[in-house]
Amino acid sequence: MIDYIDANKDEFGVEPICSQLPIAPQTYYAARNRPPSKRAVSDEETAVKIHTVHRKNYGVYGARKVHAQLKRDGHPVARCTVERLMRREGLRGVSRRKGPRTTVPGPFSERPGDLVDRRFTAPAPDCLWVADITYIRTS
Repeated sequence: MIDYIDANKDEFGVEPICSQLPIAPQTYYAARNRPPSKRAVSDEETAVKIHTVHRKNYGVYGARKVHAQLKRDGHPVARCTVERLMRREGLRGVSRRKGPRTTVPGPFSERPGDLVDRRFTAPAPDCLWVADITYIRTS
């Protein structure tokens, strides 16, 4: 709310905006003049160190490895704090996991024709057999 009031106070004034919002003008002025909290100051210092570690390791370190590196460098910080700050700064590690690759189209070559004309219901048993081999490795 403070940012909104800052952005619009030249056009409307602080008191009219505060009368429409659930905030008193004294609260706005107190928040504007208040120094940053200890957590905000330490978060900024830690964020700079996280950026340094992340960049030094080619952007592949995730929160666990960044936390371990900061601990080795003598900067004790909780892992949840590292996770929160990395999320806030948009930093992510690289995952080695590969998800299932279901369909990889090959080059356009001759493919078998559609013998059932996309109708997968049979009038009686043993008239139509259909199978899905998407998850079967065929190489």
